[in-house]
Amino acid sequence: MTDTIISRRAVLRGGLAMTAVGIAATTLGPLALAQPSTAREIHVYKDPNCGCCSAWIAHLEADGFAVASEDRSDMAAVKDRLEVPRSMRSCHTAVIGDYVIEGHVPAADIRRLLAVRPDALGLAVPGMPIGSPGMEMGNRQDSYKTWLIRPDGEQVFADHPAANA
Repeated sequence: MTDTIISRRAVLRGGLAMTAVGIAATTLGPLALAQPSTAREIHVYKDPNCGCCSAWIAHLEADGFAVASEDRSDMAAVKDRLEVPRSMRSCHTAVIGDYVIEGHVPAADIRRLLAVRPDALGLAVPGMPIGSPGMEMGNRQDSYKTWLIRPDGEQVFADHPAANA
């Protein structure tokens, strides 16, 4: 009889856990199921054939981030689900804590975002600027900006000037 009670309790707990996951996904929106367990864990969505995405992941790992990557052939759908504005898009998209990271954002900018914790969707480096992390080409670094994506629009979060080659 005790075995039956324990089994029923285990089933009840499992059902409650699944209900909680469903409520979280419905209530918290698109990031609810993709959130890493700590602020230094980042989940990267990337095209399986993209070399610069893998180079950006190596940049994050070298800076101490724990990276989980997921190859996706439907990157536009991922960006739509995570509400990345079209003008801010690049090749890969990541989730860290409550934030979306779009494109070749330097690890230092991500650390600063996590320290400051602004009310924002996240950060973006639109396009694929040469010299940004993962887009290295020798000593060349073009000027680019990291943008903070806020509910009321985008604003410059960090300015990365061109370097003399």
